[in-house]
Amino acid sequence: QVQLVESGGGLVQAGGSLRLSCAASGRTFWRMGWFRQAPGKEREFVAQIYWNTGATDYANSVKGRFTMSRDNTKNTVYLQMDNLKPEDTAVYYCAADVLGTTYGTWGQGTQVTVSS
Repeated sequence: QVQLVESGGGLVQAGGSLRLSCAASGRTFWRMGWFRQAPGKEREFVAQIYWNTGATDYANSVKGRFTMSRDNTKNTVYLQMDNLKPEDTAVYYCAADVLGTTYGTWGQGTQVTVSS
């Protein structure tokens, strides 16, 4: 069974940086993504990476500030978040799309809080 374990969340001041990690159990994926959910809001897409090519996509709200990468040897993806803003405050979730259809596997989430 596929498992995803996130880490790296925390409290940071506006303008600061955090790096999230998501370690996946021993298999490869079509793509992996980061999503976030702020209080009272729906979960939204943040970024994704295609495992074979390394190609990435980003939400407009984070483009130029967040960078998603992967380490094939560790089966781990990262989300480097720079120039954080209070509106980035949310629970961040890692997700995996195994077959190239939909994100069907989710991590437990990690809290990111950005103070102004």
